[in-house]
Amino acid sequence: MSQPLGLDELTHAVYRFALGRPGCSPEDLFGGVDAPPDDVRRSVDRLLELSLLRPLAGTLVPARPSLALRTLLQQRQAEIMSKQQEFADIKEAVDRLAEEYEVAQPSTSHSGWERLESQAAVLARMERLAGRATVGCMSLLPTETVGEEALLARRPLDQHMLERGLSVWNIHLESVYNDRSALGYARRLVREGGRVGTVPTLPMWLVVYDRATALVPIDPRNPAAGAVQVSGAGFLAGLVALFERLCETMRPLDSLCGGAQDQPTPMEKEILRLMSQGLTDDAVRKKLGVGLRTARRMIADLMERLDARSRFEAGANAVDRGWLSPCACGSDRPAPSREAQPSASLAPGSPRIVSPI
Repeated sequence: MSQPLGLDELTHAVYRFALGRPGCSPEDLFGGVDAPPDDVRRSVDRLLELSLLRPLAGTLVPARPSLALRTLLQQRQAEIMSKQQEFADIKEAVDRLAEEYEVAQPSTSHSGWERLESQAAVLARMERLAGRATVGCMSLLPTETVGEEALLARRPLDQHMLERGLSVWNIHLESVYNDRSALGYARRLVREGGRVGTVPTLPMWLVVYDRATALVPIDPRNPAAGAVQVSGAGFLAGLVALFERLCETMRPLDSLCGGAQDQPTPMEKEILRLMSQGLTDDAVRKKLGVGLRTARRMIADLMERLDARSRFEAGANAVDRGWLSPCACGSDRPAPSREAQPSASLAPGSPRIVSPI
């Protein structure tokens, strides 16, 4: 109770003893309080310093606290008022700098788009759009192309939007579990009220603010190339639809795998789909954002579970089990030239599985 005044338990006990024996001598205190004399003497000095005890004719007389501590209260009040004024001055300076920053930003764009040709320019635009957002943002974040520094730079922006009651939705690759820094960022966002999910593959990184403005990469494989800011219903409709489609298939961060153990996970289904399109192990691992050894281990495990000795047989068995659609549409691999087409055609009704080279 007396800690804010700097009165420890012993000092408070000395004061209570003096209250019960007005006009007691220092010797009375040394004998009446169960503590070493040096400790009692320090407590008496503290009470004298606060004017809670007054010396009078060789005795110690307790003083009324509301009068004795009036000066201390006034000093503390003055200090608090000074701190409040200091805070107001800092806030005013921040507001002035923020206004100058906004005035300095480009205010025009070209037919609904604007190129931002450096990572610094992209981050500055994210800060501006996040600060002006009124609904929230949704992001696709393939860690391999976004980069650790970019994720670290996003943390205060996401936190600020959540503190203002806005929504923050992020979708990562399932390989985020192999990246300690990115996984820490994702879990922290969930703890602060954001929504985070994972999918096996992502086409590119993407950030959409208020469903009205988006940042997309100039080169999806090279984040250093910068980004393009796009706006307008025509541009945003497709980007928002892409995000919402991925939301339907994403798995919440750290959620347990459901279903029977012999059923493939979403990432395993994606591996089968990529294999069916003829992608090599290296191409598959790039799509998934994992290492080559990890991709090969997962492929070997799938082939063992499918009791297959070749990728062609794995594809056929996957179709038979319902793990893979018979149609290998929507390939992520460019169509081979006529010279590269297999000479033998499949029998009618056979699954269209292309054996990788």
